[in-house]
Parts: sequence; C-alpha cells; structure tokens
Amino acid sequence: MTRLSVNINKVATLRNARGGNNPSVVQVAQDVERFGAQGVTVHPRPDERHITTKDVYDLKEIVSTEFNIEGYPDDRFMQILKDIRPDQATLVPDPPHVLTSNAGWDTVQNRERLSDIISEIKALGIRTSIFVEPEVHIIEGAAQIGTDRIELYTEMYATAHKQSPEKAIHDYKLAAIKAKELGIGINAGHDLDQHNLKYLVEQIPFIDEVSIGHALICDALYYGLENTIQLYLRELK
Repeated sequence: MTRLSVNINKVATLRNARGGNNPSVVQVAQDVERFGAQGVTVHPRPDERHITTKDVYDLKEIVSTEFNIEGYPDDRFMQILKDIRPDQATLVPDPPHVLTSNAGWDTVQNRERLSDIISEIKALGIRTSIFVEPEVHIIEGAAQIGTDRIELYTEMYATAHKQSPEKAIHDYKLAAIKAKELGIGINAGHDLDQHNLKYLVEQIPFIDEVSIGHALICDALYYGLENTIQLYLRELK
C-alpha cells in the first residue's frame, strides 16, 4: 500500500496567524501518527511563514514514523538536515519568495550541483528525494544524480483530472514506469485530494508515498482530523 505522509505546514500557518501555540504542530504530528498516517512532512521556509526552524527541532523529538523535511538546499536547509537527520530529505527548486512549490527540478541542467548535494545528504544517512515534473528525460537525469527517490509534482495531474483522468495520468505513468525501470523510488505530492488520489494509485500502484497537506487539513475542518486520515488511507487501499 502507498504510504501517507501528512504535511502539517497549514497547521503552523493557522497557529502563526494568532501567535502562541494553538494549534500545536507537535500535538498534531503525534495525532496524525496515532490516527494511522505513516509519516510527517514539513517545509521550513527561511521566512518561517508556517513551519519554523524551532518546530523542526521540536518535531525531531517526537516523530516516531517517517520524518520528511522538504526544502531548497541552501546552507540553512543543509544545516537543519545535519542536525536533525530525518528519514527523508525532499529537495525542491523553489526560491524563498514563492507562495508554494510550483515547478520541479531540471535534473539535466542542474546535474553537477544536484549530484554533489545528493551525495552530501546520503552521506548523512538520509534518504533523498527530488521534486520533479513527469518528463522521461528528467527522470533519466534523476537516476544520473543518484537520488533514492523522486517526488512527482502532481499539480498538473490534479487540474487535468477534473476533465479527463485518462489524459491527466498519461505522462505520470510514463515517468513512473521509467523511474521504476531505473530503480528509483516514487513519491507524489501537490494538490492531491479525495477526488483524485485513488485513481492515481490505481494507475501507478508502485508509488511508495504521497505527501498531502492542504486538502487534508481543509477536509479535517469538516470531518475531523482522525476521520480525515482514515478517509485518505481508505483511498490509498
């Protein structure tokens, strides 16, 4: 079964809007694990608009499933990885000012740089994943830089799924098949929700993990966090 990692950035966004520690990202991380999620994802941006650096260090002490830290591999991010040693580091190419991750790495143009970064992270005993778009030559480039996994950027899939699921999944299936052939693990994330998740994992059943935050937290406002986690796990089954 594809594993569910819950991105708790939006919990921190809500907390930061008022100050204080309500809701507590530590408590929510413990709860999503208790409710059945197999991982916790955070993206500590430099401006700390949601997850703060302190949050990451606090979460290190309590996350008992898989801890996945996303981010742009600048000096700050690399120091966090050295200190925390999460289970997985997911590299995203977006600079600090963007609202959310909106593109994947060009693994061909950035081959030398990414190779060095991947080697450094793997030397820390951390599994590596890089955020990519569903293009076969990009997947081939990912294999050349030595990453353990890719994370398929699924915004285009989620948008196109509303009109034609078959067309929406086409490039993703080709990319996933190529990754599998090359021995690269596959994650997926961005705009996945209860409407499009099941079809994705039915068509690409060898996806290792999905990272879901925004839609899941929004659903939890209506269904409750525990029930929402179970609803998403049901889609993955």
